[in-house]
Amino acid sequence: MDFTPSEASADLAALTRRILADKVTHDPHGTGGFDAPLWTALGQAGVLDAALPSSLGGGGFGLLEQCAVLTEIGRAVAAVPYLTSITMAASALAEFGTPELVDRWVLPVLRGERVLAVALSGFTASDGRLSGTESAVAFGAFANGFLVAVPGEVFLVDAAAPGVTVRPQQTVDHADAGLLELSEAPGISLGDIGEWLRLRGTVGVCAQQLGVVERALELTAAYAAERKQFDHVIGGFQAVRQRLADAYVDVEAVRLTSLQAAWRLASDLPAAEAAATAKFWAAEAGHRVAHTTVHVHGGVGIDVDHVVHRYFVAAKRLEFLLGPATSQLLALGDQLAADA
Repeated sequence: MDFTPSEASADLAALTRRILADKVTHDPHGTGGFDAPLWTALGQAGVLDAALPSSLGGGGFGLLEQCAVLTEIGRAVAAVPYLTSITMAASALAEFGTPELVDRWVLPVLRGERVLAVALSGFTASDGRLSGTESAVAFGAFANGFLVAVPGEVFLVDAAAPGVTVRPQQTVDHADAGLLELSEAPGISLGDIGEWLRLRGTVGVCAQQLGVVERALELTAAYAAERKQFDHVIGGFQAVRQRLADAYVDVEAVRLTSLQAAWRLASDLPAAEAAATAKFWAAEAGHRVAHTTVHVHGGVGIDVDHVVHRYFVAAKRLEFLLGPATSQLLALGDQLAADA
């Protein structure tokens, strides 16, 4: 495959970076978690609809362009639900939903007016009624609707429907998560698209993690080039140089594996193995780069008011989102054994 970004990906990434640089805000103490004005600004600028079908008024691009946006969101550690709302939920509704569902749910999301979240485990269904619980649903505290997976089927559930309870939860870096509880809640079936959703979500997580670790390494290298100990910049010490070199290799591994997985999925090729490999690197390398960032920064690295703290906790969150490295590889091994 050709790892060179397409012109559309590069242009969309550049536009996203400019908007995030101008408008992103941060709450260092984790009491927020959803930057609604930024979400609206991305919608008004056409970022949210650019990588969705032209039939919806979008730019007609796809997953690779979405991954370019996610990488920029990771670089800025922006509190916006692009992964769940666009890459997963809106894309699924555009692909498998009726025109009525698209009008009601997708178009408001593309304008930055609504949020969709995704819950992939812990639920059962009977005659279109869903019950169960999932904790720490990303952006669940702000979601207007949920895509809820049960064995063999995925349902769209309105957050305002009877039988739906959402309790806000605070994770390590934001208060955006939600405890989703369903009790005989009505849902609209989208068919057996659980694996479709999980693969897209996994690839999206890896793309966002790429942005996090890429920017974290840039900040760490810049700090090492100016911070002095014993009248020498610490970047000149062999141990520090080795940590930075290892981090560079890790970042490039995340980049190459995530791009390969995204390309295979966008090309309608078998992508389960590539996605599991990419998530392994996003989790393992993300862990190592996050710790290198803190260690090289020393005391300021553990200051929650310092910029690098945001990258540490973002990398840790993405490390486990949609499953850690080990579970990804175990699931892949089970699938390969079943296929054999």
